[in-house]
Amino acid sequence: MAIGPPQHLHSLIRSITSILQTLTPQNPNFSPLNQFSHALTPNLVIQVIKSHPNPHQSLLFFNWASNPNPNPRNYSHTPNCHSTMLDLLISHKMLSTAANFLESTNNLRDFMISRLIRAHGEMGQIRVAIQWLDQAKRIELGRCLCCYNAVLEVLVRGFRVRLARVLFDQIVEEGLVKPDVLTYTLMIKGLCKVGLVEDAMKVFDEMTCRPSLVTYNVVVDGLCKKGLMESAREVLGKMVEEEGGDCLPDTVTFTTLIDGYCKRGELEEARKCMGEMVKRNCEPNVVTYNALINGFCLVGRIDEAKRTMEKMRLSGLRENVATHRSLLQGMCIVGRPDDAAKHLKVMMSVGIKPDVKAYGVVFNGYCKIRRPDRAMEILDEMRVRDIVPSVSSLNALITLLCDLRELDKAIVILKETPWGCSPNFLSYNTVICSLCRVGGRTRDVEELVLGLIRRGYLLDTTIYSLMVEGYSKDGDVEMAMGVLRTMIGKGFIIQLQSFSVFVKELCSKGRASEVNEAFEEMCRSCGHVTNLEFYKRIIDEHLKNETAVVGSQIG
Repeated sequence: MAIGPPQHLHSLIRSITSILQTLTPQNPNFSPLNQFSHALTPNLVIQVIKSHPNPHQSLLFFNWASNPNPNPRNYSHTPNCHSTMLDLLISHKMLSTAANFLESTNNLRDFMISRLIRAHGEMGQIRVAIQWLDQAKRIELGRCLCCYNAVLEVLVRGFRVRLARVLFDQIVEEGLVKPDVLTYTLMIKGLCKVGLVEDAMKVFDEMTCRPSLVTYNVVVDGLCKKGLMESAREVLGKMVEEEGGDCLPDTVTFTTLIDGYCKRGELEEARKCMGEMVKRNCEPNVVTYNALINGFCLVGRIDEAKRTMEKMRLSGLRENVATHRSLLQGMCIVGRPDDAAKHLKVMMSVGIKPDVKAYGVVFNGYCKIRRPDRAMEILDEMRVRDIVPSVSSLNALITLLCDLRELDKAIVILKETPWGCSPNFLSYNTVICSLCRVGGRTRDVEELVLGLIRRGYLLDTTIYSLMVEGYSKDGDVEMAMGVLRTMIGKGFIIQLQSFSVFVKELCSKGRASEVNEAFEEMCRSCGHVTNLEFYKRIIDEHLKNETAVVGSQIG
């Protein structure tokens, strides 16, 4: 059965796929597939594997095609067939099956193992990835650059840069393989990622191969993020002077520089950079314009930011939500959140839906000028549009309400969660602590503490201490003593301020003898108590004052 035009190939793939759907690993009856033996080619095998949704059945097909009966064309799999099958297994996270596949097909080689290493890395299994590198080193006698690069990539992505540097140095010192441009680029990227730009530049300067455009862009990005714009400019000069012109600065290079200048507030330099970019026939993209617009907004030059957006439109580019988010940020920076709220409607009029971050910018703008009423209106608008605010926004509002002593509104937000965002520990902590400080709200505190516990959170030293303080201020020393004993039982040490209020209240109730008992119990249960002398001084001062009061009453 010969393969003719593409439509015949598609028909053939459909026929094979139909049969594969009847096969199971428990009952692999390959006889219906034998009719396709005459048609087997690497391209057919690859297309069947790619088009079939079930990786188990694709593997059955691959195994059958490895030894078809009959085999009139002496078909055998090519490396691309093996790669395609491996990719399918990896894409379904069937990594154990993928490992068995490589072993059973004698494909435990550098390049193939490196793909398995990356797959384990993407799943956060760094230790397994390193184990595979060790196996590759044994198989390839240390000559496994693909695997070395794969592990470097995994480590850099996982911010394990110190370990990546150890591996990089090992590659250089052993000399069994020569680091290539990818090896150097990954190491430079990792060092820049954690702010070790000087170390990155040292690796860059010691490269034994020519840097690629990607290498240069990684270096420029690292320097710009550190604010080292002069050094970044020098690297740009090297790119221009590079022999052969293989690494001329591109849109990414210039955009990175423009963003770096904007974040340093050097807007004229950013403009010059864009002019140079255009002169070199390097077209600015949306990210480039957004960087410049954001730069203007950060210093409150909103009108220039809007003109830049118009220029972007005239160049044939359409702005995105990030463009408008910068404008919203700029308006809020200069204290114009009302204008920002109006701009949300402008966004919708040009077909750009504000996202949770865009609304969050305006919301935070109102919180900054202490307008919780307008901030809540923004949250109401988000609810209408089925956008759930972030918990950080919710906490900002709760903190503002507590600062303004609008505690009842804060309590309602915790209990009713009107905007679909569940409060977290910080949300409860803020309100509980505020209630404890004002006094007279112990019943509300108890209710919120129960809500906090129901959500699976544990009370900390601050909440326990403030509860003791709150009960003490309300004159309820029994409850204060009960909470203190509970926290001592959990190994918490009461804060000094709360302890002082508690001791003062006990002494005023004529229960001075219980003060030392409570303190000794805390020292026994909690082990080492820092600032021990301060606690003793508080007790001594209050006991002395109480003795003086009693003495004056007797006299």
